[in-house]
Amino acid sequence: MSDEYQAWVGREEERTERILGSVARAMAATLDIPAAPLDGDPLPPGWHWLFFNPVERRSGLGPDGHPRRGGFLPPIELPRRMWAGSRIRYLADLPVGDAATRRSRIAKVENKVGKRGALWFVTVEHAITANGELCIVEEQDIVYREATPAGAGAALQPHDAESDWGRDFQPDTTLLFRYSALTFNGHRIHYDQAYARSEEGYPDLVVHGPLTATLLQQFAVEQGGGRPLSRFDFRGVSPLFVDRSFRLEGRALEDGSLSVWARGPGGELAMSAAAAFR
Repeated sequence: MSDEYQAWVGREEERTERILGSVARAMAATLDIPAAPLDGDPLPPGWHWLFFNPVERRSGLGPDGHPRRGGFLPPIELPRRMWAGSRIRYLADLPVGDAATRRSRIAKVENKVGKRGALWFVTVEHAITANGELCIVEEQDIVYREATPAGAGAALQPHDAESDWGRDFQPDTTLLFRYSALTFNGHRIHYDQAYARSEEGYPDLVVHGPLTATLLQQFAVEQGGGRPLSRFDFRGVSPLFVDRSFRLEGRALEDGSLSVWARGPGGELAMSAAAAFR
């Protein structure tokens, strides 16, 4: 089976969309940002995830709400799929209102065995261009794993690093619903509480990993004096849940970059990230 999955390495797809101001306004409202970017303004970091998403017919969805396996991504049979992290380079502004093209390529498919069973890692390379200029390059890590019984989650990692700044954030069901809608993400763990608990073993609705990463990017830009990001690398460590306050924290490093992270309500590390500026 591994040889079959390796056949997906090198597979490519391309999508072109307009970076609609209406979507940017909806995202600003979702994050409670008073002033949305206007046409011609640079799209804020992380907001490119609102675009280029697959639009699958309802009959083509699996029981988890994701598109059925196969197509661009390999048809890995493990039942659970999650976005584990990304390494992003912001090379130029992506203007709101302009047409943009994302070219994606399967770079790597790897099989590993973890503490809770088999794991498959798929690395996807994305390149987004607009007006003939390369704007964003991203390496995305997708992990497939075996089903985990309820209550059998991985041990939480404490995070005792000292921070220079911090901010509490309270996710609610409306936020999760709106972000799912904006990203056309049908994964049921974000809006179907019964499914999240009984089928995937979570205690409640799960906060989207890219939503947390977007909040951390916004936090980094604010703490960096408004300078645009040149790099943002993040890794998901443990899930965050609806109606449970979490904390964004960060500190400045000697080279001018920032270390930022999100901590869950018990102080556990939920996401770690590194940010640098142009």
